[in-house]
Amino acid sequence: MNEHESVKRAAVVTEAQSWLRTPYHHRGRLKGVGADCAQLPAAVYAACGLIPEPPLDDYPRDWHLHRSAERYMERVTQYASEIFTDPLPGDFVLYRWGRCFAHGAIVVRWPHIIHAVIGEGVVLGDGTSGRLAGRQRKTFTLWGPEQ
Repeated sequence: MNEHESVKRAAVVTEAQSWLRTPYHHRGRLKGVGADCAQLPAAVYAACGLIPEPPLDDYPRDWHLHRSAERYMERVTQYASEIFTDPLPGDFVLYRWGRCFAHGAIVVRWPHIIHAVIGEGVVLGDGTSGRLAGRQRKTFTLWGPEQ
């Protein structure tokens, strides 16, 4: 990992930490006001200049329980590549929730993650325990081999 990548990864973690205690709000993307598990990473990665500000699409709260289309993963793979090693700080983890991959989290230092949880808000958690234990997951990075 080069110095530029290290700085960017640290910036992602710092930005994600600044969202802690933001209440959970479906389709929310305002720090301190409300965020969900899709809009939190979108806002963090955009604030760090890693992705463009994505549109705030309309999506039902329970889409992942009734459809098999990988809506969330399709958006993630526009900007990130799947990796098959333990994630590094600033990487992204997507968990199967319902019928598809529908819960996202930013890696602080694996297995520590920051994610938006219904009823809890944006929290620091363990990506391998509690409600996430045993769930199928895919890991992505926004950094390529040229970085």
